[in-house]
Amino acid sequence: MITGTHYFYRHVGGLSFLRQLCYDKNIMTAVVEKLVDEVRSLPRAQLDEFLAWLAEYELRQPDDWDREMERDCLPDGRLQDVIDRARKDIAAGRTKPLDEILNDT
Repeated sequence: MITGTHYFYRHVGGLSFLRQLCYDKNIMTAVVEKLVDEVRSLPRAQLDEFLAWLAEYELRQPDDWDREMERDCLPDGRLQDVIDRARKDIAAGRTKPLDEILNDT
């Protein structure tokens, strides 16, 4: 399965990008440097296996934005007014199915 992260690492040069970013920020540690070198030396099949694992790992790691969205969508969260308005619009028939909108080109 190719994920966006896998695509990034495979086609956008994720490891090179990350290495350069770490150098730019002066945060590349010896351990990270060794990991990058090891990953770069993997044969294609093992690299694909590692990148698939890494993509799945990243998907399971909620970031700050994910946690903020979860809080905002809770009852009495910051998006509650928007959610209530959307539900009222749906109930009043003031909306269209998304497929209808997307295919209406």
